[in-house]
Amino acid sequence: MPAPPALAAIRIGVALLIFVHGAARVAAGGVAPFGGWLEAQGFPVGIAWAWGVTGYELVAPAFIILRRFVSVLCLGHVGILALGMVMVHLPNGWFVVGLGRNGMEYSVLLILCLLALAFVHWPRPHDERA
Repeated sequence: MPAPPALAAIRIGVALLIFVHGAARVAAGGVAPFGGWLEAQGFPVGIAWAWGVTGYELVAPAFIILRRFVSVLCLGHVGILALGMVMVHLPNGWFVVGLGRNGMEYSVLLILCLLALAFVHWPRPHDERA
């Protein structure tokens, strides 16, 4: 049984938001600075990590939109977002704008959406969705 149209809208919308995040980083020349920041945080070979995250943000959304490997790809994004939330957004508090700046509320919302999508698309016996 396919997911309801409302969930399809969330799946496509979240995938596009994630894609735009990675595409903007590439377009703005932000991959190398991101890699340098990761190295400053203790990640070895930060540029490789930065390109890995960016590549995942550029490729995985296409598969999610096409309903291929949705659960595992969403969980991968949850891992990336959770780490980013702890390293970047949590120290800035809850709010993204208004009562704060660069907080974690948007990351929490994306994580909840991704977890819901992973659950809905989780393979079940006699079900070809993934």
